[in-house]
Amino acid sequence: MNLIPLPAFSDNYIWLLQHEGHALVVDPGEAAPVSQWLQNNQHQLDGILVTHHHGDHTGGVASLQAQWQAQVYGPAQEKLNFDFKPLKQGDIFHWHDLAFQTMDVPGHTAGHIAYWTQPAGQAPLLFCGDTLFSGGCGRLFEGTPAQMLATLDQLAQLPGNTRVCCAHEYTLSNLKFARAVEPNNLQLLAYSSECERLRSKNLPTLPAILATELDINPFLRTRHSTVIKAVQKYAQANLQQEAEIFASLRMWKNEFK
Repeated sequence: MNLIPLPAFSDNYIWLLQHEGHALVVDPGEAAPVSQWLQNNQHQLDGILVTHHHGDHTGGVASLQAQWQAQVYGPAQEKLNFDFKPLKQGDIFHWHDLAFQTMDVPGHTAGHIAYWTQPAGQAPLLFCGDTLFSGGCGRLFEGTPAQMLATLDQLAQLPGNTRVCCAHEYTLSNLKFARAVEPNNLQLLAYSSECERLRSKNLPTLPAILATELDINPFLRTRHSTVIKAVQKYAQANLQQEAEIFASLRMWKNEFK
């Protein structure tokens, strides 16, 4: 299984899995990058995964579906303007040799889902849309802080070597904020330097590794004393409830320049 990030728009990635002349894509917000790759590499598109309803993740689905008659999978709790197989927490489906597990991950949107799979002989893959980013998490457009905290707790339980396939190249801006929260986090400083090196060569910082995210991502570290103290200082309040701390951290990120 070869994993390929196809750049789209200004900072999206459409993730593509390649296997013996077949391809699966995740969140194709536009069709052109996918069609171009399929044409150049002479592959058949037979699977499309959708994590949530936002247009920069769904805009290319209908045309790709019509052209290739690919099976589309998507969130059971969201409305999409194309035919798809609805999935929810615990559902499993197969694409060639891969078994995908579905996870409900509300927060960014109310019905957001993610897909986890374990390719033979390779590190696991997590396609999480706009839920977990390297160094950050998605904005809470429809869900609550408590929902997003529970969602991230669920993702944090996955194997540490899981490759986190986020849908946006937000890493450098996320890490700038993370350093404001934890300026003395040595793992974060080292990771930031590596990501800056990659971007200076126009290379993706993704996929991220979950174990690394647990060390550097403040939204996965809201129970750590350094993060709690930083949030309390920002909020100028002795916040103690986990959801309140998470909500304040997310508000801080929204306002951060």
